[in-house]
Amino acid sequence: MPLWKRLGFLFVFVVPALMPAAAWLGMRSGQPDLMAWFPLFFLFVLLPVADYALGHDPRNPTPDKARALEADGVSAMWFKTMTLAALPAQLGVMAWSGWHFVHADFGVVGIAGWLLSQGIVGGVLAINVAHELIHKDTALERIAGGLLLTSVGYHGFKIEHVRGHHVHVSTPEDASSARFGQSLWHFLPRALLRNAANAWTLEAQRLAKQGRHWWSADNELLRWSALWLALIAVFALWLGPAGAAYFLAQGFFAACALEIINYIEHYGLERRTLADGRYERTTHLHSWNSDYLLSNLLLFHLQRHSDHHETPRRRYQSLLHHDDSPQLPGGYAAMFLLALCPPLWFRIVDPRVRSFRDGTGAHGAQATSADGA
Repeated sequence: MPLWKRLGFLFVFVVPALMPAAAWLGMRSGQPDLMAWFPLFFLFVLLPVADYALGHDPRNPTPDKARALEADGVSAMWFKTMTLAALPAQLGVMAWSGWHFVHADFGVVGIAGWLLSQGIVGGVLAINVAHELIHKDTALERIAGGLLLTSVGYHGFKIEHVRGHHVHVSTPEDASSARFGQSLWHFLPRALLRNAANAWTLEAQRLAKQGRHWWSADNELLRWSALWLALIAVFALWLGPAGAAYFLAQGFFAACALEIINYIEHYGLERRTLADGRYERTTHLHSWNSDYLLSNLLLFHLQRHSDHHETPRRRYQSLLHHDDSPQLPGGYAAMFLLALCPPLWFRIVDPRVRSFRDGTGAHGAQATSADGA
């Protein structure tokens, strides 16, 4: 991996800086309500424009280089440190942002902009990075992932994503896999509620197999929930009711951002039912892929999602681009906006789903041959 790309993953730390930048712009311009929306403008307007301008990055490391990226001590530590550094960055910006929210002279427009902005920042910095960490073998990384998720109150993701989503992805059993023709606004509330409930069910089932009761210190979700309640109390004692409301709201918007990304990642893709009634093995054909360079750097290669589902334990720096995976027409930031408007989403994405299913058009022939293999 070239040095510029190794350093390019540091781009994620621009995201927490957007909140103090918005506060500074509000002070300098005298328009704090308007500038509260600056992080959203940066991530959903400036980033997609830059993404399309810089273009694609389909290059993959050779097998030997991919192994070296994970096995070499210095190289592996560099990539691991960046994800672990997201934890203090998230906690720091979340605390500062809450303090500013309570003390700033925001109107209704500014309140909405600030909470949505912090929610999206948390979606990128907390949930996206936690997604990388909770798949790893080391206790330090898994704990850091749990702490990041708890900072936005979506700690059930640590359990449901690994034991639920990765098992049932692209099947009707998965609440995070959108059906063909399903709008985001139909999908989103169901995904939030079903995934939260499923996390508790999965943890209760794990404990039951070990002969232990769900209401015990052995329940991982209870421990994370206790920490989440403690954080609410800290914000309430420190910043009053407005501080507690801020903490809850930013977490809710971060969780919504995650499920919107889930909608984008698996919309319309299905695993076939085999003769024995089981679903076919998950491969890189069951997730949407996007090889846009800049947004992939920002998201630690999350957009190489097809390879992630085929090889969930592979670290982000060595994830592969697959030409025969279904390809999105933009990075996640552009697709996020598109998903918010179902008619536009259906008009642009549905033909790609049909093409991929039928084996016609872009990447269709590869999909057909892979299905028949």
